[in-house]
Amino acid sequence: MRVFVAGGSGVLGRRLVPQLVARGHEVTATTTSAAKLEALARLGAEGVVMDGLDAQSVGEAVAKARPDVIVHQMTAISVGHAGKPDMKHMDRWFAGTNRLRTEGTDHLLAAAEATGVGGFVAQSYGAWNGIRSGGWVKTEQDGVDPMAGTPAEPGMAALAHVEDAVGGAGGAVLRYGWFYGPGATDDLVEPVRKRQFPVVGGGAGYCSWVHLDDAASATVLAVEQRASGVFNIVDDEPAPAAQWLPYLAECAGAKRPMRLPAWLARPLAGEAAVAMMTQGRGFSNAKAKRELGWRPRYPSWREGFKEELA
Repeated sequence: MRVFVAGGSGVLGRRLVPQLVARGHEVTATTTSAAKLEALARLGAEGVVMDGLDAQSVGEAVAKARPDVIVHQMTAISVGHAGKPDMKHMDRWFAGTNRLRTEGTDHLLAAAEATGVGGFVAQSYGAWNGIRSGGWVKTEQDGVDPMAGTPAEPGMAALAHVEDAVGGAGGAVLRYGWFYGPGATDDLVEPVRKRQFPVVGGGAGYCSWVHLDDAASATVLAVEQRASGVFNIVDDEPAPAAQWLPYLAECAGAKRPMRLPAWLARPLAGEAAVAMMTQGRGFSNAKAKRELGWRPRYPSWREGFKEELA
């Protein structure tokens, strides 16, 4: 098929494009920087510069590529776009990404309709942001937590927009867990090594993880099967912070994380970080396994962290 990967030069796009090419698909991949076109060519894609927030730019790029499927992987979370990670001010940190998940999604859907594209796959997020009530592990029938009244609220609203808009158009929405792997692990491990990533409270909040290569392989399946609906793309082992964070530190050769009471962490790290560490809900991958036939190469973050940090 002809596959149009919006955001092909991003951390996941760089793992996705080669997998699509290896499966025989003709890939057009977008970037916001002409300097990245050569790198996309090395991955086997036809690179194109596109502004995901400009409807004309999106429409022209899609019309020229004439794809069978559009894959929406556009974000602006990298340090170059958004600065250092800042959960205390997630509204500012994710401002660009939130626009890409609202305006950018609408531009891509409009371009798909205008050019008769039959398939659409979009990125969402399902790591620790399940509804904070009931059990610790959520299915696709559970929405993302709106995080009302916190700086994370605009980001959760943007995710809800992706799921509503793409789902309404008959496309597939992939709720990826917390990424690790090439291009993502270093940013995760740096604060752990500096002991800037403490266990908050009892660390009871759950999180779901996914290796970038596993996220990419699930995306390929969604593309090839013209999937529709919401899928949690996470590994087999949702786990509380009190388990995964000390293990990550051990794999990284770092000291054990410090522990902070929630009342002290709240003014330092913000409400969203405290909620993640103490009340977060992970996600189940049963539907993706059942309906897409997906099997992650790294069934658990335990194996993946160890291999990535060996």
